[in-house]
Amino acid sequence: MPALGLSACANTLQDKRVTPSFLEPLVMQSEFPVYWLGGTFQGFAIISVTRDPGGAYTIKYGNCRQGGENVCVTPLEIVTSPDNSFQPGGSTPQRRIAVRGVASLAAQGGKTIEVPTGKVVVNIFAERPALARVAAQAMVTINAMQLSGVRLPRTLPDTGFAQKPLVSQQPPRPPAQPGISGG
Repeated sequence: MPALGLSACANTLQDKRVTPSFLEPLVMQSEFPVYWLGGTFQGFAIISVTRDPGGAYTIKYGNCRQGGENVCVTPLEIVTSPDNSFQPGGSTPQRRIAVRGVASLAAQGGKTIEVPTGKVVVNIFAERPALARVAAQAMVTINAMQLSGVRLPRTLPDTGFAQKPLVSQQPPRPPAQPGISGG
């Protein structure tokens, strides 16, 4: 899958909303569920959609609070990582919480919530703990039918995603040769 990236944070005074066409790769992505909060959430519009080289999708909501070009800290961010083997923690103080029936972690005084669900890990980063909690209750998959607020799928065992080579590490496929058919 080609790299996906759109950011309107170059102008911190007047951020632009993401058009629906930029969400199409997330909707069409079938390898794993991608979580989002709708086109707008709590008055914050999507201003950035990116996919990192490791396959994680990041959706940022609201105008940049800090930064500018190439660095944009928004009031709300939701990241879906297909690598469910990595459970961050480290030395940051955290507490265990339940999010829609799934054992999760809250850190940074509740402004960060990590939810391992199904074969993904969803991280919510918010400017306020209350915003992070509301987002965790409301998040749904953009590429599969799911109702807001319902119980989340239980965490699956390690899917082995981390062992797969990144798209950038795989050799390019040779171009199809005209007139030759498999068979």
